[in-house]
Amino acid sequence: MDAHHLVPWFPAWGIKFSEPVKNVFSIVSIINEWRSSNRWMMLAYDAAASEVHLWTAWYALRKNEVSGEMVAKTPDAEFLRLVSGTRQINKAFERAGIAIDDNCAWIVMLPDSEIGDGFGEFSIPLEIYNESTDEAISLIEHLGGSLMTNRPTPTAGGLVRIGADCLEGAKIMEIEDLFMSHLALSDLR
Repeated sequence: MDAHHLVPWFPAWGIKFSEPVKNVFSIVSIINEWRSSNRWMMLAYDAAASEVHLWTAWYALRKNEVSGEMVAKTPDAEFLRLVSGTRQINKAFERAGIAIDDNCAWIVMLPDSEIGDGFGEFSIPLEIYNESTDEAISLIEHLGGSLMTNRPTPTAGGLVRIGADCLEGAKIMEIEDLFMSHLALSDLR
């Protein structure tokens, strides 16, 4: 994370599967069985571009929740929809959900923190990552995977996965900007 992106880690933990995903339903079933709420989810590894990208998607989710304007019925599906840049829930799962042959993914916890009513009334909950780590580790163990120490990084392959175009030869900051633009279009497509 460079100097102009001074935000805390988003509550996302990388998981390396013991073998490539063969059955998406079985992985999702394990998460659904062991998660404490539908604020825990899995996200395709390449669908996460950066801490700023994830916090921006989360903020949009919370705004939609508070205003009653969610397209999806649950916060986990709404977050996938936003990251995918679409209004179509099925397409969101195809783009940003785990898929057959994935080797890794993100275990994500979506805080239900208050966001305030006006400009500058919101602050990112700094302690949420550390407070949620034990539950994330438990989910990783139930999945038979291992914790990855990486943090989200924007990639051209990630843009393709979520259905966005990438400029050939784009620099990492340009790729992150394309992720953010794609997210911004989620209510238009």
